[in-house]
Amino acid sequence: MTTTATRTAAQIRQEFIDFFTKKQGHAFAPSSPVVPHDDPTLLFTNAGMNQFKDVFLGQGTRDFVRAANTQKCIRAGGKHNDLEDVGKDTYHHTFFEMLGNWSFGDYFKVEAIAWAWELLVTEWGIDPDRLYVTVFEGDASDGTESDTDAENIWKQFVPADRIGRFDKKDNFWEMGETGPCGPCSEIHYDGRTDEERAREPGAELVNKDHPDVIEIWNLVFIQFNRGEGGALTPLPAQHVDTGMGFERIVRVLQHKSSNYDTDVWTPIFDAIRTATGAREYTSVLDDPIDIAYRVIADHIRCLTIALTDGARPGNEGRGYVLRRILRRAVRIARQTLGVDRPVLNELVPSVVESLGGAFPELRTNPDRIATIIREEEEAFLRTIDRGLVLFDEAASSAKNTQISAEHAFGLHDTYGFPIDLTRIMAEERGLTVDEAGYESLMAAAREKSRGKDENDPTAITLPPEALAQLKYKDVAPTDDVDKFHGRPTSAHIRAIWNGTDFDNVVEPVGKRPMVAIITDKTNFYAEQGGQIADTGTIVDVDGDKSTFEVLDVQRVGDYVMHIGRLVDGELREGEPVQMMLHRPRREMTKSNHTATHVLNHALRVVMHDEEIDQRGSLVADDRLRFDFSCARGMTPDEIEEVEAHVNRVIAQNLEVFAELVPLDKAQQIHGLRAVFGERYPDPVRVVSVGVPVPTLLETPDNPDWSNHSIEFCGGTHLDFCGDAKHFVITQESALAAGIRRVIALTGPAAMAAETAARTLEDQLAAADALEGESFISAVEDASREVDELSLGTAARTRLRARLEPLREKVKAIRKSAQAENRGAVVEQARKMADMHSGPVFVNHVEGANKETLLNAMDVIRAKHENSAAMLFSADRDEGKVMIVATVPKELIGKGLKAGDWVKLAAGVCGGGGGGRPDMAQAGGKDPEKIDDAIAQAREFAWEKVND
Repeated sequence: MTTTATRTAAQIRQEFIDFFTKKQGHAFAPSSPVVPHDDPTLLFTNAGMNQFKDVFLGQGTRDFVRAANTQKCIRAGGKHNDLEDVGKDTYHHTFFEMLGNWSFGDYFKVEAIAWAWELLVTEWGIDPDRLYVTVFEGDASDGTESDTDAENIWKQFVPADRIGRFDKKDNFWEMGETGPCGPCSEIHYDGRTDEERAREPGAELVNKDHPDVIEIWNLVFIQFNRGEGGALTPLPAQHVDTGMGFERIVRVLQHKSSNYDTDVWTPIFDAIRTATGAREYTSVLDDPIDIAYRVIADHIRCLTIALTDGARPGNEGRGYVLRRILRRAVRIARQTLGVDRPVLNELVPSVVESLGGAFPELRTNPDRIATIIREEEEAFLRTIDRGLVLFDEAASSAKNTQISAEHAFGLHDTYGFPIDLTRIMAEERGLTVDEAGYESLMAAAREKSRGKDENDPTAITLPPEALAQLKYKDVAPTDDVDKFHGRPTSAHIRAIWNGTDFDNVVEPVGKRPMVAIITDKTNFYAEQGGQIADTGTIVDVDGDKSTFEVLDVQRVGDYVMHIGRLVDGELREGEPVQMMLHRPRREMTKSNHTATHVLNHALRVVMHDEEIDQRGSLVADDRLRFDFSCARGMTPDEIEEVEAHVNRVIAQNLEVFAELVPLDKAQQIHGLRAVFGERYPDPVRVVSVGVPVPTLLETPDNPDWSNHSIEFCGGTHLDFCGDAKHFVITQESALAAGIRRVIALTGPAAMAAETAARTLEDQLAAADALEGESFISAVEDASREVDELSLGTAARTRLRARLEPLREKVKAIRKSAQAENRGAVVEQARKMADMHSGPVFVNHVEGANKETLLNAMDVIRAKHENSAAMLFSADRDEGKVMIVATVPKELIGKGLKAGDWVKLAAGVCGGGGGGRPDMAQAGGKDPEKIDDAIAQAREFAWEKVND
């Protein structure tokens, strides 16, 4: 056995795994990604049990009943959030490893406790006098009792005075707001000196945030499920989920007083010192430079792991959390270490060196991860520079030495300034921040409604206790093999779930807006893998043809729920029914799904990038959406070439093959693509375009298979690609850093888009032959349609390029027309000026706009500089009147002021205005009143000049 003094972190990790796999018969379960792609309730994987959540809920199974591993975890958002503590103490981290062992309905408290003690004391030689344990004291509000079972088991190993009872804050483990949970028993280690331990018992310091009395292992006994309303219900089976903080146990076994003093962190600290020029790390808790080391090292581990597992910085959800982590590290590097360039990206290799042995996926493409981080760093460094100026404005307007919540929120929301940066800078100036108000504004901005409309089919769920009831009632799992062909299927109703309980009869719409019917067989496809659910009807075949409208289909565990409402009649449990899909929806969904596979393949071929990976998709009946990893946007030529590639496959009418294959054999097929982070069943369904699956399996290493679309997929597909008719990309855009999104159409929608593009091309060709206003009208109509119609991105780009010279021609025509109009208006003004005499000039200029009306006024003033002049012009189509007036200094002295004068005239025309005494402008709304306005304006002016 390796001695405690010489154990490395890597050895400690392996000894834990070996103890459970080799000695206690556990299967090794590789770590799941920190991005839980198949669990929307979690921002990040925050515990080792996350990948087994479906087992705990009774919705899934594994080939083993006990397992062990080291799980990558992030706690930086949501219910479990350690972000604010990182750097300030010796043991909190955003990313950490969780060593764990699990039992799925196999062993329970006795074995879990005995093995934990054996590993810690017997195998690793930890002094038992330094270990303390805690158990759950119970909670009356939840109806849970004290965990005396665990306490009595512990008494076989630990004296009673080292066993503490604590409330659910410390000893009741929950993964999130809802989900599997249960009482837990924690093991704490007292790392103080013998003298300190003699002065004060360690039992008094457990759960008191003492830096040397820390929790190292949590044994969770999963017995309940927490529902949406907070109620606890027993799970179908009892499970064990233990989690040991890897960084903490390494600290203990290497006799260190801080997690950060172990060889887990040495390579990263060395890289920080090299990249920043900072002095060496000295392990001082309150030293700003040491704090910076801890924060930067922790955050770069978290970022590298999360980005490798498919997350990307963004403005919401996990992307927002990662961006906040990155910006916190950038800010500390800038303000504390004085680094004003992107530096975090240079630390990625050190993370790969430290963790790549345990998590080999880190070695796949670290350069791409570094590029994503560098781009985010560059953007935020620019933001900091702008934000410092804005912060000065906020500080100068602070009231009662407090920066307002609105300013703090504005700095964050508009410029990405994290609140902790605002707080620190405020403290430097002797100011505070209204953080309570800020959090309120943040909550309001980010809050999403959790309530669901009772008429929303997604409001119906099947909780674990309901699953247990189904099994108790001997309701067999739903046979959904017919979902792939979708033809009408005969079945029997086996259960009716109203959202709260099971009924014997489907109640009318007025009483229960939505219910779920579970049948023994189904031809409906339940929403899964990005593909929307089928809709259709369930009809009573023996009775009065009662009809149930299916609005949504969801799979929970092994059961398929057909969610909807009764249209007429009555349906009862046990009755035979006919299951019928809405065929148009199914056919278009199939078309879009097959096109999605071909698109996935085309992207890699056209962009010559084997690193492109699917990051999400939506397969609906009206469109398809495909998200993929790529560091740059597609060029117009690449978009057009991808379209052409997919349309060639459609034109070839290649057959689509789908078969179940043992997972290990399927994974050997050259060129096969799988969704990053997805967990696949065994056997797995292989969908191949153009090559029969048995042919693939005959020579799985054939390099030619990379020329075909071959994927794992449980969705519905066309039999032949030609049935997709046509394919058009309507949008290509950035979704997040390193993630692009394509939206596309197939079938009639794609053909309509193509037809619209051809029609517009013909319109533009015809417009070339037109002149004058007809040409202008044709170009403006085409421009509007190019922007508004559903068109392919490539076609839209071509059309806009063709429009550009036509728009320039429109500008030239209008410029020429304006010149001609100006000449006509000026000539009209000259004739008026030649005919006029006297101190007051008021007239109507035909066909003038605002600019040419002022030109006309210049002509009048040039000939009659001592006269007061007012000119009117009307746009009868628009219903507008324009009025300008000038008054010489001599007449202003007599009381005639231009501002008063135009105000009077405009009022007659239903408008208003004003201006200086010597010059003013106004507008009206009634051109029919111009003659009246002219008469009143003349009378007003003559009265003033003749006084």
